[in-house]
Amino acid sequence: MRFPFRSRAARPGPVPASAPDTAGDDEVLLETVGLTKAYAGAAGELPVLSGIDLAVRSGEIVALLGRSGSGKSTLLRCLAGLIPPTSGTVRYRGTPLTGANPGSALVFQTFALLPWLTVRQNVELGLEARGVPPRDRALAAAQAIDLIGLAGFESAYPKELSGGMRQRVGFARALVVEPDVLMMDEPFSALDVLTAENLRGELMELWESGQFPTRAVVLVTHNIEEAVLMADRIVVLGARPYGTIRETVEVGLERPRDRDCAAFDELVDQVYRIMTGRPKDTRGPGRADPDPGPERRTVAGTPLPTAGVDGLTGLAETIAHRGGRCDLAGLADELGLDIDDLLPQVDALDLLGFAEVHGDDLLLTEAGAAYTGADGQDARAVFAAAALEVPLVKLIANSLGGRPGATVRTGFLRDLLGRHYTAGQTDRQLETATDWGRYAGLFAYDADRQEYRLEHRPEAPGR
Repeated sequence: MRFPFRSRAARPGPVPASAPDTAGDDEVLLETVGLTKAYAGAAGELPVLSGIDLAVRSGEIVALLGRSGSGKSTLLRCLAGLIPPTSGTVRYRGTPLTGANPGSALVFQTFALLPWLTVRQNVELGLEARGVPPRDRALAAAQAIDLIGLAGFESAYPKELSGGMRQRVGFARALVVEPDVLMMDEPFSALDVLTAENLRGELMELWESGQFPTRAVVLVTHNIEEAVLMADRIVVLGARPYGTIRETVEVGLERPRDRDCAAFDELVDQVYRIMTGRPKDTRGPGRADPDPGPERRTVAGTPLPTAGVDGLTGLAETIAHRGGRCDLAGLADELGLDIDDLLPQVDALDLLGFAEVHGDDLLLTEAGAAYTGADGQDARAVFAAAALEVPLVKLIANSLGGRPGATVRTGFLRDLLGRHYTAGQTDRQLETATDWGRYAGLFAYDADRQEYRLEHRPEAPGR
């Protein structure tokens, strides 16, 4: 059974009064011009996105790809009109947004269903909010439920459904309002691998069949293969120190896409290189530029990745066991992981000067080989020398000043970091710095007193 509304190729969708009544392929449905988003911090505004120029056209799927902290979910919410930009403009079909986007619907990562409502009632929510009469919304909901593979579950409650079925309810609820642009915020990340693959495939079949009642899709993901599999265009966001568009990749592969073909692998590798590429002004110690200059490595401009000592050491040792060089995509596949799962550890090794990214490969540096080849205190000493080149670790160690009995309160550090990071980001920065500094023997940390204290610093090997 088909929806009682027109296919995406012929339907103008909900539009502002000033917008044209018809739309063709390649029409710009959504665009941002100079979009910047910042949140309030201890010392003013903290930028999350800066200078985003993006257009979403009819007939395309656009993937917003980036690591944690790149601002991709914030950008999606600006496009949906759920949060206003700090500066710049978001336009829907040429009209600046001043509130919720009338031509979009959002599918969330965590399903966001009302547990006291049945499947049918959850699907009807958006239509009810728009004042659609009960008879009409019941008909539209029934057909959306059938289209998305939920027939027979109309009277079930969310607690009776699997994760995959609950996410189908989320899709049906979004599609039933006939949005011009369907926005999806990592919709498959809360599902198991097989369920996600099945649902992803079914959605792409619907998109290709013309039954998908939306003109365009914006997908937020951290999964490179998912972006290449689904999108016509991949917008890669960088996060150093705030979200900007690093590069846009046109996919250009015919559907259905074959994960095993060479062209697919080449695109995955290309996007991977873009995501792992480090600007020249953020190279770590031991890199090709031995003196990057003090202005280039600051607490604000050199955020610590969320990677503990065990994780980064495990990756370094894995590379060492493979002769000091490995193909990261191949390694992730061998370990049953997404490439994205390893990126925080890759960043950590790069920041410490223990490894370098060369094309598709990750190579141990001389310092990295010395670290993985040392034992006990020798390894800690090598790590300490590298960690002292990391601005936040160095800040804590230098604040103690080598004075016996010296302490530094975390409140002092939070005030400093609050000028550049949100509260959550500050927590993660301090967690990583504490883990690295403790292991290196640079300082100790008292969680009860919320303070750092001086620790004996190990000497370098051979001294």
